[in-house]
Amino acid sequence: MLISIVVPCFDEEEIIGRFHERVTEEISGYGVEFELVYVDDGSRDRTLALLREQAAADPRVRYVSFSRNFGKEAAILAGLRHAEGDAVVLMDADLQHPPELVGRMLELHAEGHDQVVARRSRTGDRVTRTLLARAYYRLINRLVDVELVDGVGDFRLLSRRTVDAILELTEYNRFSKGLFAWVGFRTATFSYENATREQGRSKWTFGKLLNYGLDGLLSFNNKPLRAALYLGMALVAAACLYAAWIVGDALVNGVDTPGYVTLLVAVTALAGVQMVMLGVIGEYVGRIYYEVKRRPHFLVQETDAAPVRRSAPRARRPSAEELTRT
Repeated sequence: MLISIVVPCFDEEEIIGRFHERVTEEISGYGVEFELVYVDDGSRDRTLALLREQAAADPRVRYVSFSRNFGKEAAILAGLRHAEGDAVVLMDADLQHPPELVGRMLELHAEGHDQVVARRSRTGDRVTRTLLARAYYRLINRLVDVELVDGVGDFRLLSRRTVDAILELTEYNRFSKGLFAWVGFRTATFSYENATREQGRSKWTFGKLLNYGLDGLLSFNNKPLRAALYLGMALVAAACLYAAWIVGDALVNGVDTPGYVTLLVAVTALAGVQMVMLGVIGEYVGRIYYEVKRRPHFLVQETDAAPVRRSAPRARRPSAEELTRT
C-alpha cells in the first residue's frame, strides 16, 4: 500500500527541513511505501529552492509550485490531484500536526475507516479564542447542512475512494472542512494535544480566520437568504401594527405632532437592516459570479509531479448482432 503525505507550504523555509526529517523518520518505521507531495503556495522565501533540493535527494519527494499565492484550499486540492497513494494524509508543514499520529491513522484505516480525523484539543489556547470558536461552531451547526466539529481541521487520512469523491466536487469556493463532512463514508475521530509551532509564525491572521468562517457559513446553506425573507415579513408586520396604533391614537386623542427622534431611529434601523441583507445577498451573488467564470483553482509554474488521471471505464460498444436486432 502506498501512502501519500500532502503538505501545503507557504513561506516555510525555517521549518521545512525539520519537518521532512521528522516525517520521513517516523513513517519509515511503519514498513509502508510512502511519498511526500509538497505544494508550494507561492512562497516568497526559499521554500521552493529547498523543495527542489529535497526532491533531488529523495525520490519519494514530489513538489508542485503555484504561480502565486492561491490559498490553502487550492493547495489542498492540488495535493489531492497529484497524490498517487491508496490513502492520503493531509498535514501542515509547521509541525503542529504531530507526525507520530500518522501511525494511529493507519491503524484505524486498516480497520476499514475511509476517513481518520485528528481532533485538536484547545488546551493552551487563549480563553477568548476558545469561547469564540465554541460560539461559532454552535451557530454554524444550527445553519449548515453538514456537521462541523470544533477542533477538527485538515489533519486527517483519506482513503482513495474518499479522495476521488472530493475531486469530483469542482466548486470554485471551497471549504474543505465542509466538503470532507459532506462526502461522508465511514469516519473515525481521535483527539490529540495541541502542539506549539516550533519555528516561524502562523499565516492565519484574524482577518483570514474571519473570512474562512464566513466561507463555512455560506458554502453549505441558504438560510441567511431565508432569514432575510423572514425578517422582511416581520418588519412589514411591525410597521402595520405601528400604523394601526398611530391611527387609533389619532382617532381617540386627536392628531399630534410626530416625533422626529422616532422617525430618525426607525429610518436608521431599517437602513441598517437593508444594508445587512444586501450584504448577505451580495455574498451569494459574488459566489455565483466566481462559479460561472470557471477559472482554474490554481496555476502551476513548476512541478516534478504529474496529476493523477483516473479515467472512467469506457462504455461497451454494441456487437453486430445487437445492432442488427435494433
